[in-house]
Amino acid sequence: MALAAIIIGFSKTALGGLAVISVAIFATILPAKESTAAILLLLIVGDLVAVWHYRRDADWSLIRRLLPAVLPGLVLGSVFLRIASDGVLRRGIGVVLLALLVLQLFLKWRNSVPTSNAHEHRAMSWTAGTAVGFTTMTANAAGAVMTLYLSASGIEKRRFIGTNAWFFLIVNLVKVPFSVGLGLMHWGDLGRAGLLAPLILLGGVIGYATARRISQRRFDVAVLLASAVAATALLV
Repeated sequence: MALAAIIIGFSKTALGGLAVISVAIFATILPAKESTAAILLLLIVGDLVAVWHYRRDADWSLIRRLLPAVLPGLVLGSVFLRIASDGVLRRGIGVVLLALLVLQLFLKWRNSVPTSNAHEHRAMSWTAGTAVGFTTMTANAAGAVMTLYLSASGIEKRRFIGTNAWFFLIVNLVKVPFSVGLGLMHWGDLGRAGLLAPLILLGGVIGYATARRISQRRFDVAVLLASAVAATALLV
């Protein structure tokens, strides 16, 4: 759990997709469904750390386009949590993430122009927002989905991380009543989050220092690799 906390902090201030590795770690220690609520409070702590570092770098127009579609995804995810087995749920999301990653690599290979206006299209925003809501509710795996969405739009590094930070702080806070309603979140989860918070902060500091020193090109490659690692973690 200590390692998972450091990874959460690092992922929130550097490479978002890596947080799924922490999800996988928790899922091996706790029952998979209960682990989604247990790690949620840690993710919120990580979001707060990231928002502090990148508080002026969010693209609020992009966030406003995505947020309306998140709620239907959260509702669908809550229903799915009641009927799906842990293994089927985790591996299914991993397959989807790998498919998105292959598509993103194909588009980058075919198109010499590194940026696009994909994030401005209503259909793309609603598809991404609903997918984020569903995957974050069912497996806390939305970081990789958001990473692929922002990467496809060619968003600059600090804007990329700042938008992620604010967006997931809002989404994860909205998820808390859903987790409580499903009976998955307990008072012990709050105590655990308090104990691991210093390690999340440490990981956040390391991640922020890494993001400041890495070039835009290497950052773009790193976020795709992080998404691949995240998808593989869900399949294992």
